[in-house]
Amino acid sequence: MRVGRYDYNLFSRGDFSAFWALFTDNLVNLMVLAGICQFVFQMPAEIVYGRIVPGAAIAILAGVAVYVLLAKRAAARHGRDVTALPYGISTPVMFVYLFGVIGPIYWSTNDPLLAWQVGIGAGFMGGIVAALGAIVGPWLKKVTPRAGMLGTLCGIALVFIGTVPLAIVFENPFIGFASMIIILWGLVGRFRLPFNIPAGLLALIVGTVVALAIGQSSVTFEGVGFYPPVPYFGDLIVGIQHLFGHPELFLVLVPVQIYNFIETMNNVESAEAAGDHYPVATCQITDGAGTMIGALFGSPFPTTAYIGHPAYKRMGAHAGYVIGVGAVIPLAAFFGLLAFLNNLIPVAAAAPVLVFVALSLITNTAHAVKTEHMAAVTIAMMPHVSSFLVIKWGSLMGALNATGAEGVLPLGDPALTAALLQQGAHYEGHLALSQGAILTGLIWGAIVASVIDGRFRNAGGFAFAAFAMASIGIIHSATLHWPDFGAVSLGYLIAAAFLFIYPMVHKQEAVEPEAGRLPEPQVTPGE
Repeated sequence: MRVGRYDYNLFSRGDFSAFWALFTDNLVNLMVLAGICQFVFQMPAEIVYGRIVPGAAIAILAGVAVYVLLAKRAAARHGRDVTALPYGISTPVMFVYLFGVIGPIYWSTNDPLLAWQVGIGAGFMGGIVAALGAIVGPWLKKVTPRAGMLGTLCGIALVFIGTVPLAIVFENPFIGFASMIIILWGLVGRFRLPFNIPAGLLALIVGTVVALAIGQSSVTFEGVGFYPPVPYFGDLIVGIQHLFGHPELFLVLVPVQIYNFIETMNNVESAEAAGDHYPVATCQITDGAGTMIGALFGSPFPTTAYIGHPAYKRMGAHAGYVIGVGAVIPLAAFFGLLAFLNNLIPVAAAAPVLVFVALSLITNTAHAVKTEHMAAVTIAMMPHVSSFLVIKWGSLMGALNATGAEGVLPLGDPALTAALLQQGAHYEGHLALSQGAILTGLIWGAIVASVIDGRFRNAGGFAFAAFAMASIGIIHSATLHWPDFGAVSLGYLIAAAFLFIYPMVHKQEAVEPEAGRLPEPQVTPGE
């Protein structure tokens, strides 16, 4: 359908509630990265609140401008209201950059300035990789079953966006439960709150009031000031030069940015499943460009189209909610208000909003795919459970070392691996599944959905792609490497061969799926 005239209102009543949900999502990410950079990597507040946070705000502002234009264009093209794609810092990729790029530089040099410089260099180079995803994104979206794309997002939503915040709620039940019940009441149950107050806003207010009452929150203006966004050309060049001087860091960068443009593709598919159609290539270029702009202005962290579009559409949002976030986040960043909010709003008060986003995505996926494809969705979620386990096992080992425990074997030690296996903890298997979990989930979801539909050659194509990626370390490996045909990669090759050969040696009716087939008409003699 060609673009026509349509009176699309950027703002709707639902934007107010959606704004508080998306604002909280972005706020939690900024609070977490600021805390880790300042207190774990010992970066001074001048870098954290004066460079990183304003740079992230510029990246968010740039991306929001594009996604608002895309929403207007989609509304004109389809002649109806649409919900703009949510946008912000990618949560999973943020942690990879923190502990896979910035952390190793800091721990090896004890230089927080260099760690930041390498971080923005990595962000800029990673943005280029993410934007290049636009070359293959449309084709990949066309051949990948929806169950595979949405299933792997559901895995992220289940463990990282849902389970982790829910654990935070239970760590601080006085604060968390007070906010959680409001989110369940207003956003999940969709009941009207008194005076039509948005549930996300009321949850933050109530949680913060409870935290102030029990002494777990404070009002302080430390860090408040004016931090205008400034391009850091010299620091960016230093960071890029360090990257090329230590090319092993690209072994972290490339796979995670492949993940990032796949995440964008999946989120666009999630929006399409909810009824709003956006060009995946344009979105991938936007996310890559936004990441590069953010890096130039001081933020190492990649941006992306967010998980959760169906939740905001369910609220009745148009584009006003992302416009609001694109205005408020930069305002808070440029005037140091994030430091103020970081001290004022406890994470437990904001965590229930993320739980709602996870619930909405998983629920919407169940309605957006064929019933028989739920098996594909389920298997696509499983690698993320393994990823969660491996991350938490690593955290446990770090905690043991930090508390002075003696004789602690590192994860991966053969003796420890054998002992874990005896206790029913399959470390090696979970480790393999965790490495490149989003791609592994997508591949297995696509294979299962294709097999269910009797599209064996399509399934074989994904199995062969998995063989190629596993052989060079994109999946099931900690680093990229020259082709190495190990047990996992050869397993994929055997599976691909079977899927390609099976339809050739069996009759057509033997390879057609039973589910969904119409029964043969029963004709009685004489009719």
